Amino acid sequence: MSTEVIVYVLTALAAVVVVLTRVRLGRDGGAGHVRVGPVLLGVHTVVGVLAIATWLVFLLAPEDSTAGDGLVGIVALALWWVLTGAGLLILSRWLPSQGRHSSATAEDGWSEGPGLSILAHVGMLVGVAVFTWAYVTAAV
Repeated sequence: MSTEVIVYVLTALAAVVVVLTRVRLGRDGGAGHVRVGPVLLGVHTVVGVLAIATWLVFLLAPEDSTAGDGLVGIVALALWWVLTGAGLLILSRWLPSQGRHSSATAEDGWSEGPGLSILAHVGMLVGVAVFTWAYVTAAV
């Protein structure tokens, strides 16, 4: 399988992560580990949409066009890394909390724990590393 195909598949999976994170954590309710602040979730969603859009413009544009310029790729990669950081911060909500005022762990209905979030956000970290490698080696 070529590097370009891998990059396109990982881009589609990254879009799924952005959408599912928003759907899963954007609804009201939940306490403890399930609650994520609206600012962090908003950053994850907005930066995720911008990263996907910018990356796709970069990938699909001809190399000799403005949209296919290397600077567009660098901006897209920067957005991917910000998205990854936000995702890992969201993932950190599953770290055990201790103390007198900490709330009990709440399970959600989709994954019975952090499994889906770990898969999604660690996978995003690996995917963005692959995007960066593909860009640096001029595979895309």
